Amino acid sequence: MIDPQPNCTDIFEQGLMPVDQALKKILSATPQLADYQIINIEHAKGRTLAESITAPFNVPQHNNSAVDGYAFHAIDIPTEGITKLTVIDSAYAGKANLTQINSGQCIRIMTGAIIPKDLDVVAMQEHVECYGTIISVDKRHKQGQNIRLAGEDIRQNETILPAGKFITPADIGLIACLGFAEIKVRRKLKIAIASTGNEVISIGANHSKEKIYDSNRYILYSALDRPDIEIINLGILEDNAETLLKQFKQSSLYADIIISSGGVSVGDADYTRTALKQSGTVDFWKIAIKPGRPLAFGSIGKSLFFGLPGNPVAVMVTFYQFVLPAIEQMLGIKNKVIAPLIKAKSEENIAKKPGRTEVVRGIIKQDNEGNCTVKTTGKQGSGILRSMSLANAFIILEHDRSTVKAGETVTVQTFSGLF
Repeated sequence: MIDPQPNCTDIFEQGLMPVDQALKKILSATPQLADYQIINIEHAKGRTLAESITAPFNVPQHNNSAVDGYAFHAIDIPTEGITKLTVIDSAYAGKANLTQINSGQCIRIMTGAIIPKDLDVVAMQEHVECYGTIISVDKRHKQGQNIRLAGEDIRQNETILPAGKFITPADIGLIACLGFAEIKVRRKLKIAIASTGNEVISIGANHSKEKIYDSNRYILYSALDRPDIEIINLGILEDNAETLLKQFKQSSLYADIIISSGGVSVGDADYTRTALKQSGTVDFWKIAIKPGRPLAFGSIGKSLFFGLPGNPVAVMVTFYQFVLPAIEQMLGIKNKVIAPLIKAKSEENIAKKPGRTEVVRGIIKQDNEGNCTVKTTGKQGSGILRSMSLANAFIILEHDRSTVKAGETVTVQTFSGLF
């Protein structure tokens, strides 16, 4: 009788590292970049602040009007009936009004205009009656009404954006309102990507039944196409230990991270792990996850190395579950739009055995009352790339979980904020 060797269908294969342990090990080995560059703020979206930003002055700098209307003394607000006030001047945004306004008087004021000294209420123009230079006001008004106080938004010397902030358009507006034209951001992360396999050919090459077009490198290129990353495209590398060893060593001279796909299983022609062992260190190469079990992680020189599986779906799953968190830690990102883990009811049975985490491609829906349901995209083979194209979320089936029955609650990681 044949004694089978460990393989990807095994649930309790010895040496498989649980997902949470693998991620913890990856992050513990991932350094944070110390280098920074100074850039103009119009190019700062999607970058990470390397230095906190402190407000040099209050915003707003002066008490100003929140509406178009009339500014006057709160003591002139009637307790009953109507009070008539005389309009003696006007105030506009960007120009201080130095007119002395006494009780019984008021000024016409525009949104954003500085509130003259001692005036402490602004009535909306729609809430008064105006007859030439006389207005009538009633008791609806209150002291401090429609006045934006100095420092109400930002206080002088306040830290408004901390180091590690992933910069959004709103952040850029905030930085601009304080007069900063340039800021310090983490330098771009240099990431080298490659596909391996003698069966893999480039787009445009003559196709044959024995060959497959390279999709993995295009998946990785697209996933890494962001303002804070410089992509180094190594192309398709020959499945040869000597070739891979040479290329990995050369790439480690300038890349912060090297990512390859294929060649990390146990086949006779899977040389990536062998090359990694000869040129660097291998921390682990098998994870208790489906898809994506054969994943090599280690280092070559100062470069982190991820040897992802060869199947395209497994490439995407392992990239988003393991590589992306390492990228964000290396960039020092501490605050960004997240891909939330939410709960949803499964619309169908989903077969699973305990002993590994399974990442299922799913389609999540939300009804008018905010209730979420999810279903799979169909066949879940790691080579079925269409399952990713149809999906808008990952269904995360935890390590110890068994088969999901229709109606049960599952954990869902939406692609929004992840892709």
